Amino acid sequence: MGTEAGKAIDRTGETDLQGRPSATIRPRGACPALATPMPTGDGLLVRLRPAGGAMTLSQFSALARSAADHGNGILEITARGNLQIRGLRAETVGPLAANIDAAGIEVPDGPAIEISPLHGIDPDETSDPAALEKTLRSKLRELLASPRLAPKLSLIIDGGGAFGLSALSADIRIVAQPDAQWLVAINGDGETATPVASGSADAVISAVGEILILLGVGQSRRARDLDPTLLRARFPAMDAIQVRPSHQATTPLSGLHRMKDGKHVLGVRPEFGQMRACNLTALIDDAKAHGATAIRLAPGRGFFFTGFPDAASAVQIAAGKHGFTTQPGESSEYIAACAGAGACGSAFYETRILARRLIAAAPVLFDGSLTIHLSACSKGCAHARPALTLTGSADGFGLVLNGLASDLPDERIAGGRIDFAIERLARSIEDNRGAGESAAACLTRLGATGVSKALRQE
Repeated sequence: MGTEAGKAIDRTGETDLQGRPSATIRPRGACPALATPMPTGDGLLVRLRPAGGAMTLSQFSALARSAADHGNGILEITARGNLQIRGLRAETVGPLAANIDAAGIEVPDGPAIEISPLHGIDPDETSDPAALEKTLRSKLRELLASPRLAPKLSLIIDGGGAFGLSALSADIRIVAQPDAQWLVAINGDGETATPVASGSADAVISAVGEILILLGVGQSRRARDLDPTLLRARFPAMDAIQVRPSHQATTPLSGLHRMKDGKHVLGVRPEFGQMRACNLTALIDDAKAHGATAIRLAPGRGFFFTGFPDAASAVQIAAGKHGFTTQPGESSEYIAACAGAGACGSAFYETRILARRLIAAAPVLFDGSLTIHLSACSKGCAHARPALTLTGSADGFGLVLNGLASDLPDERIAGGRIDFAIERLARSIEDNRGAGESAAACLTRLGATGVSKALRQE
């Protein structure tokens, strides 16, 4: 966008050629909310989370059409279940926001608060987190609006159940407990977060307020930065809280699920987490024709259609034709791919083409033990955690066995040798894997030396 990396383009107060307010553009590393889009290789990106992660089908369709009119028509669902719209320009962010308002889509101000995707209808849910979120936003409005909070501050309210949020890490997590009680923990997921307070809804909201005050003391503070001594001074009983970590397996998102009202929901995933507006609107039309009423965004790069009176097998079939998966365990679930060449100006290769080649040529990689991150440049937009990573560059590809796209590659692969490298990597796992050993465990045991040797064999 013509600016130095790490600097914001602050156009507050300026207008575009139609007299509309221009967007304030933020640097990478900040949360690209609707009011502060982020520059990427294919234009500006905005990330938004509708209230409760829910929209009617008409609202979702209107959002898709607006993404096509004002962006490049590509929408993504993140690993945390938030929605991203790509390919915007400074002068089109305003019209997109106006369309969102016109559709009646409520996007709360302040940090995104992620709540259990099927809140209120999950038959195994302990408590409904939606009411708690509403009360928390109302009582802590000023603290949540503080500019001193970190842009990527994360909050979770987990109601439990088959579709809980125990796998997601957060700065602040509020988790439903038996007997209408709640637990507040910081800096971690359902097993690793540190408990600091427990009690009624009012008690935990007060505790969250105390944590926000602590986080607002210094600019861009995260929960991991809190001084333990200061934390214990605010929460003297925290060490006495007895919590049994949850080891409950999360039900796979994809597929049909029966809810406590007797109706069904259908979990779908856009292939590799990305969808075209035209395909999305076509799927919405099919779902609406078969009785679906709304959608719920969900962690794991997918969403649920809700309200089906009966099993919607016809919609499952239609989803595949529109580029969505509806069966758990499909190979595409284990690939995190960025927009890639053709959609992003920073990209050095077409990620989706390579993804399909990987699935066809190296099925041994898709046993569910690892995530494959296809990053067409070194930014690593699609996946922020260590993975088996293929990074694009002007010279070809960099292979990182268990790391980030920005890490130094364990092996470099010339562009014309990528198919050979994929085949050799798969062959190496097949030849060296022990009985019952996963692909991830085999790669770890082989290490960089073993993998490099295998890739260089003719």
